[in-house]
Amino acid sequence: MININDLKTLMLQFTEPLIRLAYYYVKDLQAAEDIVQEVFIKFYHNQNSYEERGELKAFLTTMTVNKSKDYLKSWTYRKVQLQNKLSTPTSKRNTDELVRKDEQAIIGEAILELPLKHREVLIYFYFNEMTIGEVAHILSIPEGTVKTRLRRSKELLRNQLKGIEWEALLNE
Repeated sequence: MININDLKTLMLQFTEPLIRLAYYYVKDLQAAEDIVQEVFIKFYHNQNSYEERGELKAFLTTMTVNKSKDYLKSWTYRKVQLQNKLSTPTSKRNTDELVRKDEQAIIGEAILELPLKHREVLIYFYFNEMTIGEVAHILSIPEGTVKTRLRRSKELLRNQLKGIEWEALLNE
């Protein structure tokens, strides 16, 4: 049984990658933070449902993915999306930002525009540094499907980012 100190240790270890994962699903940092907080609360209160057969990281990742998908189906999410469409953006990016950050932001936005099934394999494989086998296990799909989705995701990104002049990322 996990006590509060163990939970704090787990939160220090897994919060950042889980927030990043949730963010790539919901595209909203505050919502991602809330989702991860809910995951840890649910894990603490229902820790009896966790069987130590697998890795805790995979269990928390699966919980985060499920919570993120639930959020995308929720009324709250649709309400926020409607409000964002109706309101005008109040702040623009500073023109003094570094070119490198701009280019990384362009890539990040392009990833967020991909369909969910293509976006999630990219996130798991490149950002969470999981193997194809681990991705297949978490998504409950064959490894061949993961490889195909990775290839198609890269093709979609390449087409989206075609014609952009890259300065900083090419010189790294």
